[in-house]
Amino acid sequence: MIFFKSHSAYFSIFYFFICGLQFLFQAPIPALNVPIVWILGGPGSGKGTQCDKIVEKYGFTHLSSGDLLRAETESGSERGKELSAIMERGELVPMQIVLELIRNAIVKALPTSKGFLIDGYPRERDQGVLFEENVAPVNMIIFFEASEQTLTDRLLGRAKTSGRVDDNLETIKKRLNTFNTYTNAILEHYATKLIKINAERTTDEIFAEVTSVLDTLVA
Repeated sequence: MIFFKSHSAYFSIFYFFICGLQFLFQAPIPALNVPIVWILGGPGSGKGTQCDKIVEKYGFTHLSSGDLLRAETESGSERGKELSAIMERGELVPMQIVLELIRNAIVKALPTSKGFLIDGYPRERDQGVLFEENVAPVNMIIFFEASEQTLTDRLLGRAKTSGRVDDNLETIKKRLNTFNTYTNAILEHYATKLIKINAERTTDEIFAEVTSVLDTLVA
């Protein structure tokens, strides 16, 4: 396949359409005998902190879709350049590409990992279905639940020290609205695998409940 230097929208669409077709013909990962846990929670829910503690205690591999995308764009690969162009235009990265990055990361870490925390994916129900068809069934979904007011207060507090431009009141409201719209469909579809955890407590109190849940999975 010939790669052009142009980052036009038409080439990006064609390029990722071909990549998406190639991915959809892959079979699920064979012999995946460690648990897969999806980590869901609104911005400011503290799921990143909990993931760090889970990794330390259980030896799981934490895979963040955002981190994987950043690593790919910084790699200088042809796909990374196309991803950069898409994000610069403010467009959504095709879900097949995000899922392929996650799948490749799982395969790479599988020999030494005791489990996988998938953070930031899926963002909608169809992405979850695609994951189970092309990667592996999810064993458990942990949803860190907090009210919009709590999440807003936390994000505004973070903005005072972090200087993040996306932590202003207007942007926060949009982010939470988008999150709720798509996440509710995921929670309904995967109700039998879902564990809701009250994220309006201290970090240690939350983690105590997390461990009680995960202990049943790794026992």
